[in-house]
Amino acid sequence: MNGTGGIVNAQSTESSLLFQPWQLGRIELANRVVMAPMTRNRADRAGVLPDSAVTYYGQRAGAGLIVSEAAQPSAAGQGYPGTPGIHDDRQEAQWARVADAVHAGGGKIFCQLMHTGRMSHESFMPPGAKVVAPSPIRAEIEVETIDRVMVPAPVPTELDQDGIDGIIRDFADASERAVRAGMDGVEIHGANGYLPHQFLSPGTNHRTDSYGGSPEARSRFVVELLRAVCDRIGHDRVGLRISPGGQFNDMADKGNDETYLSLIDQIDELRIAYLHTLRRRSTPLHEQLRARWSTTYMLNTGFHGPSERGDLEPLLEAGQADLVSVGRLFISNPDLLDRWRRGIERVGWDESTFYTGGDRGYIDYPAVQH
Repeated sequence: MNGTGGIVNAQSTESSLLFQPWQLGRIELANRVVMAPMTRNRADRAGVLPDSAVTYYGQRAGAGLIVSEAAQPSAAGQGYPGTPGIHDDRQEAQWARVADAVHAGGGKIFCQLMHTGRMSHESFMPPGAKVVAPSPIRAEIEVETIDRVMVPAPVPTELDQDGIDGIIRDFADASERAVRAGMDGVEIHGANGYLPHQFLSPGTNHRTDSYGGSPEARSRFVVELLRAVCDRIGHDRVGLRISPGGQFNDMADKGNDETYLSLIDQIDELRIAYLHTLRRRSTPLHEQLRARWSTTYMLNTGFHGPSERGDLEPLLEAGQADLVSVGRLFISNPDLLDRWRRGIERVGWDESTFYTGGDRGYIDYPAVQH
């Protein structure tokens, strides 16, 4: 394995690759299962996580790596009620408690950073700010207001150069806060129809300047953003999540393979810690991404269903991924790795509690008693 990732030379009593340690940049993961980032909408209106979030993340420290729920790098980057920020001191202090809890449990944690771009509403904007995007193209779906009312998505304001530069600075500042809070790194959310994805897709990026037109130009925003974050906190503390072909949030990303190949070719030289790809099914593009990427390659295949041990082990055995990320099973099974090791049945989740706030369906799923 070339690059910053690789199997750690350690004795293991378990033959499954899932339970083998992995070197991710400067940190060693205890296993190759990642808790995927999942929005839980528990923060207050100031973007501060509740005390129960410290418990929630600490309960799940058995994952090799936790990628946190998305945190907005600025007040103007928010697009959902109850999402946390990481752009002021109170927010940072609570994230520090989260990081301490995960580390106390033997885990590692990256903070996911997300700017929602056009997938927002004026009610979230601070004074003088607007809902922005690469181009003034509204999503043909509804968005949620700060008061949890569904309304048609607004027509966003096209970002000018000053706006682009400011958002990139916000990401760099937020990444610095995350590391100062004790996080092991950050993941840039470039998937699922949010701002970086909006730049990558020809359906949402109609710009005629240096940020639009060709695959290389559509990739420029993400490349510049990653470079700024790497310069601030170190390349081996940075990950990127992408969703090639994804249609979530009214994205039309089919036939955009050349943009993703151009992006990978441009950022591979940055030697970031990992690339995190959402994949519904294997395609030639995914095979090319895997072949071209030289550091750790993380794969998530469970967007429309749970990923069980039997689904994930073949991905590692076939070399399709170095790490695999799992979402909803971690919500209802905080001790998921222990259950897999011991062959204990997994608990089903209550989807009605995913985004409602409060402790029910958040920190009340029990671990198996030894």
